[in-house]
Amino acid sequence: MAVPKKKSSPSRVGMRRSGHHLSYDHLVTCEDKACSGVRRPHHMCPECGLYNGRQVMVTKAVKTRLKEAAKARE
Repeated sequence: MAVPKKKSSPSRVGMRRSGHHLSYDHLVTCEDKACSGVRRPHHMCPECGLYNGRQVMVTKAVKTRLKEAAKARE
């Protein structure tokens, strides 16, 4: 097992830990013009359920939008 010859200085330890910080998720806007919600890249939009231009999940917002469209057609 490897054992260090010298004690690591606080500066050296800090430099090693500089990459351990937490980063925020980079966010992108949804492609849907009606939604324009914020989502994580390569994930579906939690507001409208779209991923890569396709409807992959029906959400509450989509259900209400469909009901409103059905009422408008009547």
